Amino acid sequence: MARSVDLFTQYPLIVDPTSKAISLSTNTTTSTSYTHSQTTALNTELTTLNTLHRNLLSLETPGGIPPPPLPINPKRTAQITKLKDTANTAFRKNNHAEAVRLYTFALDMALSRPGWEPVSLARDELAALYANRAQAYMSQREWAEGLVDARASVEAKPMGNAKAWWRGGQCLVEMGRWEEAKAFVGRGIEIEGKESEGGKELVQLMGEVEEGLKRAAQATASSS
Repeated sequence: MARSVDLFTQYPLIVDPTSKAISLSTNTTTSTSYTHSQTTALNTELTTLNTLHRNLLSLETPGGIPPPPLPINPKRTAQITKLKDTANTAFRKNNHAEAVRLYTFALDMALSRPGWEPVSLARDELAALYANRAQAYMSQREWAEGLVDARASVEAKPMGNAKAWWRGGQCLVEMGRWEEAKAFVGRGIEIEGKESEGGKELVQLMGEVEEGLKRAAQATASSS
């Protein structure tokens, strides 16, 4: 016995040559071959389809067809770059609060990129902006905020992002979260490698973390 999924019902449809609307044939011979519920359901679907067709025709585009999306919106890219450069300038002038504000605007714009644009572009963009804002937060001793941004940066781009790994580890060090710092910096070293320029800085930071762990252990032992 055939399953319902294997079966389909063929309806006699007609297309109006002028409006291009699709409708069910009212021919007496064919219309009596289907139940009332079948024809009602089909007419409902055809009404929805015809309405969509008319709405598409009303669009202010050639032929009523929506244009295909651009792979990359150059205006958005230019605006993000301009905001980033302005934020960098503010940071260099030690106006860290303004830098955070501008990086935030750039991030909001980068996060609003539509899904059809290249993922690699969005990830590189977000990684750089989060890493920069992390540094601006750190300059204001806002370690928790800096850590959040550093983590977001390495999530967007784990490799070739030693600065973000270092900044996240440094934030954890400043908060005295030694075990987390060891795990975070260790992961950064594993990804970046010990011999790279950024990797060497991470290895140096790991030395500070291990010293901090020893001091914390000694303090615990002396107090107990």
